[in-house]
Amino acid sequence: MELSWLDGPTVGAVREGLRRVAPELAEGSIEPRGLEPSDDPQWCAASAVVDGRFVVKFAWARPPALRIWYQARILAALRTAAPRLPLPEVVTVARDPAMLIMRRVPATPFFRVRHLIGPAERDRVARDLATVLAELHDPGVLREISEAVGPLPEPTAHATTDTLRARFGTLIRPDQRELVLSWCDRADTALAAPGRTVLVHGDFHGDNHLWDRETLRLRLVVDLETAGAGEPEFDLRCLPADCGIGLFTETVTHYEKLTGTTLDVDRIMAWHLRTVLGDALWRAEAGVPLPDNRTPAQWVDDLSARFAALGTA
Repeated sequence: MELSWLDGPTVGAVREGLRRVAPELAEGSIEPRGLEPSDDPQWCAASAVVDGRFVVKFAWARPPALRIWYQARILAALRTAAPRLPLPEVVTVARDPAMLIMRRVPATPFFRVRHLIGPAERDRVARDLATVLAELHDPGVLREISEAVGPLPEPTAHATTDTLRARFGTLIRPDQRELVLSWCDRADTALAAPGRTVLVHGDFHGDNHLWDRETLRLRLVVDLETAGAGEPEFDLRCLPADCGIGLFTETVTHYEKLTGTTLDVDRIMAWHLRTVLGDALWRAEAGVPLPDNRTPAQWVDDLSARFAALGTA
């Protein structure tokens, strides 16, 4: 069956798609998320909560339709390769139009519970994060997924260090520019040699792991559309900012105990640098506010504090 997608970013188009894919849901309530027009076909995708019980992913252009189908195949393969991973329950998958329908789970993104994590909860939260990543990064999982899905892409950070050297300096204070250049040099050194290769989530930030607000236990890992073959350190690159350095280092410790392997914190921070500054760069150049409504210069100050807390330059 040929792959197709919705006619446009409207609730009506979503409902028409449901009539073709899951008729029993077509007349239910539809609460869209991110249903906005885009000039870039890469971002012509969104999700919706249907009937309060299901999450539907859909697209109105070919590139995101391909990602939806890819994610569906990854989820199906992981059910066998890593059955203990807390993944969404897939209800329906379709190609015409591309839709992925999953059962909704009452859980909260990490960004909305992290302020609740105190000293008493930190070890448990770190263990949950480490356990999920250790399960995903098991070498046998990569083999099984590659056999089921075929060649996997290699996820990468938002920007290269060459891009940051060339374009980021105009966004920050003059006294920060040499510092950023030195970080880019250090990142190049850290990543000069190849690392181990595992299956990585590819976008393991605080909106993509969901938690029980009462117990502070990890309930669900979502949005595997960028899953691919990469190094373990790549998947931990968001944690220094999302979790804070204390929780991040405890997660690293638990991960190493669970896997019997060592993580290179310099590599994690090299990916962290490229991700954080790359995110700030594209948003600034596109005229899009940073998520916390601060400035790239303030993000550089945050990075400097994280490097200092880790005892790295």
